[in-house]
Amino acid sequence: MSWAVEEWKEGLSPRVLQKIHELESQVDKLKRERQQRQYQLETLEAALQKQKQKVENEKNESAILKRENQSLMELCDNLEKAKQKVSHDLQVKESQVNIQSSQLNSCKKDIERLEQELKR
Repeated sequence: MSWAVEEWKEGLSPRVLQKIHELESQVDKLKRERQQRQYQLETLEAALQKQKQKVENEKNESAILKRENQSLMELCDNLEKAKQKVSHDLQVKESQVNIQSSQLNSCKKDIERLEQELKR
């Protein structure tokens, strides 16, 4: 079959044959370059898709972390409010204890005074 491919070149001058050979060589070289660039393009496209997937995964992880952070901030706010309430309740109870302690001391003094009066 290759003889049929070469048959059309019969009778051409050596200079034309040389030029045809150069052009065929150049076509082969360009085909190899095109294949190499196609491979490079496919490799780069695969790398791009991998990077896009990585970015998407990181976006999803970031969204999850933001939601978790928001949840933790709300929990901290609730704990702070509870702490303030407990602190306020403690102050109220300490105040009540102080009042009752004062009343107790006053009653003790009254009892001592009454006991002194009874002894007289």
